[in-house]
Amino acid sequence: MNDPSTRRDQELIAYKARLGLWMFVVYALIYGGFVYINTFHPRLMGLDMLGVNLAVVYGLGLIVFAVILALIYNSLCARAESDASEDTASEDSDVR
Repeated sequence: MNDPSTRRDQELIAYKARLGLWMFVVYALIYGGFVYINTFHPRLMGLDMLGVNLAVVYGLGLIVFAVILALIYNSLCARAESDASEDTASEDSDVR
């Protein structure tokens, strides 16, 4: 039960969960701004920005931001898994 690799796996899972939750909170707050503007100040969404209205810019921005967050999440998780693998490999070579 006290296998170091199991503990490391659990720590890795916990890291990924915390990271995902923080990214979700950030995205939810920005999305909440979109919903707030649409609900309480709908005329603002009709303002022209970059040749189209704010609703289109904000909506596409949300999509692009979600993709960027996904790429960051993937990169950070891959780095954490790589670091964990290197630690496991170095411990295995120390034991031998």
